[in-house]
Amino acid sequence: MYEIDLTKSLLQEHWGEFFDRFSGSNRGRHIAIEIIDSDLGDQELIKNAPLLAMIYDRPSKGNNLAIEVGKDEMTYAHTVDSPTEISTGQNANGDIVAIWIADAAGRKTLVKLEV
Repeated sequence: MYEIDLTKSLLQEHWGEFFDRFSGSNRGRHIAIEIIDSDLGDQELIKNAPLLAMIYDRPSKGNNLAIEVGKDEMTYAHTVDSPTEISTGQNANGDIVAIWIADAAGRKTLVKLEV
């Protein structure tokens, strides 16, 4: 396990545009998804799976973030309900290597991109 410095917090009004752009330029890149939850404990949900898309629905459309994996069609999806904060971690080249999502229930979702 390595530490990721999450240095860039994203403004909520830019989430939809960010995830549209991010999904387009990172489709097929392998990811891992972890949940950090003080009540339920930390869980690794999936690893080494190709990203299909990350889709944010603003509060007026459902207020959730869907993380979909699969090569040509979705084989697994994880939904973050009511996200409250999204931050990214970059490597030395400025490439995003992780996305940290906090939700209204206090649960955190960490999406790590394989380098």
